[in-house]
Amino acid sequence: MSEIISVRRRRLVLGLGAGAGSLLLGGCDRLSSLPQTQSVLLSAQWLTRGAQRALVGRDSLAPEYTRADIAPVFRANGTLDPDNPQYQALAANGFKDWRLKVDGLLESPKEFSLDDIRSMPAQTQITRHDCVEGWSCIGQWTGPRLRDVLARVVPKPQARYVMFFCADPMDHHGDYYYESIDMRTAAHPQTLLAYALNGERLPIKYGAPLRLRLGRQLGYKMAKYVMHIRLVSSYRPFGQGRGGYWEDQGYSWYAGI
Repeated sequence: MSEIISVRRRRLVLGLGAGAGSLLLGGCDRLSSLPQTQSVLLSAQWLTRGAQRALVGRDSLAPEYTRADIAPVFRANGTLDPDNPQYQALAANGFKDWRLKVDGLLESPKEFSLDDIRSMPAQTQITRHDCVEGWSCIGQWTGPRLRDVLARVVPKPQARYVMFFCADPMDHHGDYYYESIDMRTAAHPQTLLAYALNGERLPIKYGAPLRLRLGRQLGYKMAKYVMHIRLVSSYRPFGQGRGGYWEDQGYSWYAGI
């Protein structure tokens, strides 16, 4: 009974937060663009994150499923085949020349080949992908934990966020997909750099050769076609300073579920 009450309480808090956000976002564009309104929205976002973490616990795990629960066809989201000549050349060569650059606030910046990533201890998990558009899909993902990859480059104490820079161009202005998470999320045991889906090498439409998988956040946070990871003290200098491509368009930086 206590578990049922806890779930109901969690849904109530998150539902109230979502309802308040809808009311604010439903207002006129002029109102939402005012600095005062933006300040309120940002404050509410951090309040929501704090409330959710207090309810679900610091290292609470997302539900994991059985092979029988895996969707017959996993629905792809976002970009399906990056219109990027450099990426297309890498794909044509089976990503043999692909390198993951990891730099920033680290003791030992490195570049990893796909073979390097595949040689690391891997975790396989069957989890649900929840899209902001309202659909969900269950799949099996395999790859090293992000925290294990970062342990090889030794983050500095000043590092607070992990930035992900991707190969998929998003517009004609030279903007590429990017995302960010905090170090706490990076250390979560279900945060993976996935190179396989349902026991097969990750297909291009799902983010090959490497994508981010998060246990407890919405799909737009799970960057595909990851090329470069950088540890930083702040995500403000990147893009429009809101922590990710869709966040720059008005989405919440913390997309917890």
